Amino acid sequence: MVKEKKVRHLLGISGGKDSAALAIYMRDKEPDMEYFFADTGAELPETLAFVDLMEDYLGKEITRLNAGRDFDYYLKLNGNFLPTARSRWCTTNLKLKPFEEFVGDDPVISYVAIRADEAYREGYVSTKSNISAVYPFKEDGLNKDDIVKILDESGLGMPKYYDWRSRSGCYFCFYQRKVEWMGLHENHPELFEKARQFELYHKNKGRNHTWSENESLDEMLMRKDEIKAQALIKEQNTLKKPKKLMDSLLDDDSDDGCMICFK
Repeated sequence: MVKEKKVRHLLGISGGKDSAALAIYMRDKEPDMEYFFADTGAELPETLAFVDLMEDYLGKEITRLNAGRDFDYYLKLNGNFLPTARSRWCTTNLKLKPFEEFVGDDPVISYVAIRADEAYREGYVSTKSNISAVYPFKEDGLNKDDIVKILDESGLGMPKYYDWRSRSGCYFCFYQRKVEWMGLHENHPELFEKARQFELYHKNKGRNHTWSENESLDEMLMRKDEIKAQALIKEQNTLKKPKKLMDSLLDDDSDDGCMICFK
């Protein structure tokens, strides 16, 4: 008689506020929870530091997943063309495949940090029949304010990159806004330069391929003050609307493009 496999309970830590809050929320609700973090090798230092803090708080190991190959390898494999919103080969190779290898054929319940105020969003939908997703925040009616409260009351607070960036993800994430590229330049000039060199490779080959649509990082730098001024005006206009301050500050924090089974 074949012994039935035990169901695994998995929760992915993205380095963002929602998955962190869900891990805190579920810590005492599911003692067999396994935590994991898909490390692309291109993470912000703030993200890695926050994952370490989460591990200490949870009192349980957060398994680091990696593809065994770095971004440069897959870049060459994809003809040296940078990933885009329409061609997210980075997510597929650096996050999804390591996750599905980690799961294998085990029956899995994946805990996804989509909130009750995000009815329009969906998590990663696996083609593997052994993976089913649950949405505790949706089911329990928790929204953005609740998430911030969970983080504050835990003592962990918000990940430090929220001081200048609105989402978790790789340092060169093509979803980040232009003012966030300027934030990368100010906070991590060495990472900005690495991203810039990827663009220069294409330029030297006579191709116009940039991380941000229609504008290179060099061009952004030339109008850095303008970009920052425009972002400030937009933020001020947003704050004038009848909207809670925290909602305004965290208005663009979804990671749909890099969704695995977490957020």
